[in-house]
Amino acid sequence: MIKKNQPRILVTGAGGFIGSYLVSYLKNKGYWVRGVDIKKPEFSETNADEFEILDLRRWDNCLQATRNIQETYALAADMGGMGFISKHNAQILYNNSLINLHTLEAAKTNGVERYLYTSSACIYPEHLQEVTDVKPLKEEDAYPAQPQDAYGWEKLISEILCMHYRNDYGLETRTVRFHNIFGEKGSWEGGREKAPAAMARKIAEAKLTGKKEIEIWGDGEQTRSFCYIDDCVEGIHRLMRSDFSEPLNLGQDRMVTINELADIIAEIAGVKITKKHIDGPMGVRGRNSDNTKLREVLGWEPKISLEDGLKKTYDWIETQVREKIQNKTETAAA
Repeated sequence: MIKKNQPRILVTGAGGFIGSYLVSYLKNKGYWVRGVDIKKPEFSETNADEFEILDLRRWDNCLQATRNIQETYALAADMGGMGFISKHNAQILYNNSLINLHTLEAAKTNGVERYLYTSSACIYPEHLQEVTDVKPLKEEDAYPAQPQDAYGWEKLISEILCMHYRNDYGLETRTVRFHNIFGEKGSWEGGREKAPAAMARKIAEAKLTGKKEIEIWGDGEQTRSFCYIDDCVEGIHRLMRSDFSEPLNLGQDRMVTINELADIIAEIAGVKITKKHIDGPMGVRGRNSDNTKLREVLGWEPKISLEDGLKKTYDWIETQVREKIQNKTETAAA
């Protein structure tokens, strides 16, 4: 039941990693929350007041999702790690375009007052990310546009769409550009997992099976910054409550190589590993977030260290890997 004067919130993509965390965060803040996705959260129960299974590629479903809602956090997307993004450009561009076009128009139609769109660092031009010691990316670096793949192009177009809905219709839009969000209770196998989860899985498997060699795509010297999920959802909420309507980076500004990421996780796991570098999609050569504007606008920046976030993530993934190994052993013995 909605309490009197209790804000009514919609989170799309609420069955996904970031969306499920955001639902819990908003509930703890006292909001009434409707979650919408094509699936329930995989690794935990939802904390949403209502959860509806809806395919947001369809206009009628977007109208249903946004009914009687004051604020929308639009996280729904067909996406995954670099292995998935690099091989499904048409699918990503088609599905995400439908989701974002219909959800934004439905929000306007149903009188939603405020709308947060979750974009990505993938919108930034490829030519600014061709070296490992890359200059941190500022929000204004987005143009002239040259994203590496369809995922980045779709995100950029949706950013522009939000700007025009704000200017033409008065819908208060906010746009956040994520830089590599990670944490526990997200995809850790199957091809859609991000680098921290994939690395944690490989190292957990090495530890638990006694095979200490892990595979890394490319030479492992490609660089990234990684932001822990708890900082991410706090930043989203802070941006939604702010008066800032332009796109804003959200991520850590500490850059590490993928080889260094593996070493940090191996130390957390308490295991020595051997790296085997193989061919595979690496994305851009280097990427880092410039958080100057984030600090100016919100008076805040992510505070959870990479090591602390990876410790929580690794411990959870090791548990998942151990259970999987045990299940295989029991099945084979049956």
